[in-house]
Amino acid sequence: MFTRAETDWCCRLVELAREEDLEPAGDLTSLAVIPAGMEGQAAFVARAKGIVAGLPAAQIAVAAIDCRLQFQPVADIADGKLVQPGQPLANVAGPMSGILAAERMALNFLQHLSGIASLTRQYVDAIAGLPAQILDTRKTTPGWRLLEKYAVRQGGGHNHRFGLFDGILIKDNHLEALGIGREGIAQAVAAARDKVGESVPVEIEVDSLDQLDRALNCSPDIVLLDNMPPDLLREAVRRRNAAAPSILLEASGGITLETVRDIARTGVDRISVGALTHSAPALDIALDYRTMPKGKRQRTKRKT
Repeated sequence: MFTRAETDWCCRLVELAREEDLEPAGDLTSLAVIPAGMEGQAAFVARAKGIVAGLPAAQIAVAAIDCRLQFQPVADIADGKLVQPGQPLANVAGPMSGILAAERMALNFLQHLSGIASLTRQYVDAIAGLPAQILDTRKTTPGWRLLEKYAVRQGGGHNHRFGLFDGILIKDNHLEALGIGREGIAQAVAAARDKVGESVPVEIEVDSLDQLDRALNCSPDIVLLDNMPPDLLREAVRRRNAAAPSILLEASGGITLETVRDIARTGVDRISVGALTHSAPALDIALDYRTMPKGKRQRTKRKT
């Protein structure tokens, strides 16, 4: 389910992970205690309820350790699927030393991405029946953004801009740097529109209703309502509906699972939540060894 870009980026991350785990001496424990040529099999198993994400990453990680390892997702299990405790996700078979070397690297990808997808689904479920969308932010782990935003989508969320290159978001620091403050909202939006035209979405951050009125008069695509309580959000929606109904309103700042439904009820179109990527706990997933028949444990031959 990875795109070409996601696959390529995952391969870069896997190579870094392999290097930090196995260079320069390899897996000393397996070299010491696992007989050469021993075959084995194991299963990735969910230990908690959640949304699985990262099976393609786990497969890439396993293959990077030993191309002879066979990775196979369990039937009817794919990224985006709700899984229960004890449910197998995928099986891996082949050289036992390779399975052991790949275990932690594959689990790091699978647990982290599944944790993001699971937390995202909780937010999506919390606003079920309301029209607002749950979005991520740029508050991602350096190097992991492409995969973390993939995990958000697997959890039912939507992606905000991927970087500074694909969307304009004018914040308070931009206005302060120009020396124009919030009174310069119209000037900043006009400059942005003159630069990119209609090809890139233009968003402006406000933190008061007076600033919202200024923003609505200069026609950005989106207005970000920063840290507004529900009563102000409702009034912001009323003013938007009256003055410029085509402009999207996005609530952001300190949003939790306990508050997100009240925020969605105000009528905002988008709710961006940094916690989806910067605070998602890993989903508990383990690799369980499966006993093989004795006659099959020594069949692997090393390639010359």
